[in-house]
Amino acid sequence: MTKSHGKQVCVDYSHCDFSGDRNGVWMLDLMRYAVKFSNVREVHSHVEEFDGSKSPNGFAAVVLLDESHVSAHCYYDKGILAIDAFTCGDSDPNTIIDIINKRLVSEMENIKIVSKDQILRFRHQSD
Repeated sequence: MTKSHGKQVCVDYSHCDFSGDRNGVWMLDLMRYAVKFSNVREVHSHVEEFDGSKSPNGFAAVVLLDESHVSAHCYYDKGILAIDAFTCGDSDPNTIIDIINKRLVSEMENIKIVSKDQILRFRHQSD
C-alpha cells in the first residue's frame, strides 16, 4: 500500500483585484492568519514586491512552516494569483487554502478559481 507523509494544494486564480490596500503585504498577512488558525507553526515569513523594472509588476510571498510552506505569486497587471500550501504529517493544507479562499472571495467580487489540484508528497510503501 502506498502512503504519503505530505500533501500540497495548488490554486490558480484569475480576475484578482489587488488595488487600494490590497497588495503583497495584505496577502502575506492573510497567509499568516490562515497558518495561525490551521494548527501549523510559522517559522518565518517574507514578501517581495516587484515594481516591473526587473521582474513583472506583482509580488511573491512565502510563509515557511516547520513542516513546509505556503506561497503566493501574483501578476498585478494580469490579475492572476497562484497559491500553494504544502504540509506534512497530520496537518491538512486544505484548511489553510480554505481560509485564504474565503477571504479572497469576500474581498474580490470577480475573482475566479481557474484550477485547484492536490498532490500527495513524500509517497512511500507502507508495511
